[in-house]
Amino acid sequence: MKAQALTDGSSFGPDALKAITRAFDQAWAEIEGHIADDPLIEDSARQTLASAILSIATDSSRDVQVLKKAGLQVMARNYTSLPIVATNASP
Repeated sequence: MKAQALTDGSSFGPDALKAITRAFDQAWAEIEGHIADDPLIEDSARQTLASAILSIATDSSRDVQVLKKAGLQVMARNYTSLPIVATNASP
């Protein structure tokens, strides 16, 4: 999977990597049904989601909900068929 390759070789510690992975998995579970049933589109969407989460992640990232919310916000902007994520919603 190309999205997995984004974290390969990164300098995240094990706790941050667990949080990042959980955030990705939870966010993907929420939007997967809204992505066209086309492997190329799905792969592109997964890469976009992974990049969005990784763009705010740090080695001290531990809050899965913050990471997930950031990823979903990017996806809502990039894929208009997805539900809009409120920017002031509580995690």
